[in-house]
Amino acid sequence: MVARDPHRFVNELDNAAVERLIARLESRAKDAVFSRLFDKYAIQLALPPSARVLEVGCGTGVMMRFLARRSDFFGKAFGVDQSFPFIEAASRFAQDENVSERVDFRVGDAHNLEFSSATFDAVIAHTLISHVTEPATVLREMARVVRPGGTVAIFDGDYASLTYAYPDHDLGHRMDEALASASFNNPRVMRDLPRLLPELGLKMTAAWGDVVVEIGNGSYFRSFAETYAPYVTSAGLMPAATVETWLTAQRQSMENGTFFASCNYYTYLARRT
Repeated sequence: MVARDPHRFVNELDNAAVERLIARLESRAKDAVFSRLFDKYAIQLALPPSARVLEVGCGTGVMMRFLARRSDFFGKAFGVDQSFPFIEAASRFAQDENVSERVDFRVGDAHNLEFSSATFDAVIAHTLISHVTEPATVLREMARVVRPGGTVAIFDGDYASLTYAYPDHDLGHRMDEALASASFNNPRVMRDLPRLLPELGLKMTAAWGDVVVEIGNGSYFRSFAETYAPYVTSAGLMPAATVETWLTAQRQSMENGTFFASCNYYTYLARRT
């Protein structure tokens, strides 16, 4: 068996697995630990009043729904994802939140966007680039559909830095690596962007890092572990009993206040030249 990033191969998952991913995307984006990171770069996009914004790999559309609800946004937000169930959920949630007139969600391939060149004022990849088959191709498409002078924003984790505390440090390290391998096609891709962006006609205007960390208790990392630990077993990276013992220990540490987990996340803002 080999590791198969569930987001990359989402169209091959059964309905129950897809529903678990939908729940993970929704809970993650609403977690205060994580949601602040979108706001941190959204305010720097400097969007014109009638801005057209595209998110590639939008999942359930949470980020574009957040954008549509912002008091300083008056344009239209578009989202593209390869998963029909994700797009169906995104449209349903937008209707429930009364923002459906300001968003447009479509099934599509981030590697081959069905939009004309120079269509958008800003194009966003929010936790997408770590999952895709060919990161450079996706970035090239993002650069193509943003207008000259427009902004490309890439936000994602450096999942080689992902770590959970575990009393057996050696086993804990191996589980950290297994989680990253099973969940992300490109766990280190954010380290490549300073090199890739200029090659694609994108001038980096800002970049920074944030540590997402939970100590004592966990919400963001609890959802992460419970969603993705089963893929470690299905990929044959660790025995099922070992994974379950590790997961049980993480839950117990949250209950008794001894939990620790962290991961580095990076944001790049670039202008099309």
